[in-house]
Amino acid sequence: MYFTDRGLEELEERRGDEQVSMVWLSDRMRAFVDSNPEFEDAVERLATFLARDEDTEDEPLDEE
Repeated sequence: MYFTDRGLEELEERRGDEQVSMVWLSDRMRAFVDSNPEFEDAVERLATFLARDEDTEDEPLDEE
């Protein structure tokens, strides 16, 4: 089990019945990066992954 699996399981257990907006999620991700700037790249990659349509999963995340 990856360390992130434990965090995701906790998220499901604590907030699994809630519905959130993408604005709320973006705000929380920004707050996380503000508090933990060393994770900026990982959060950016996750945000890009979540923003893309499922049909574009095979595209690389590092398009510059």
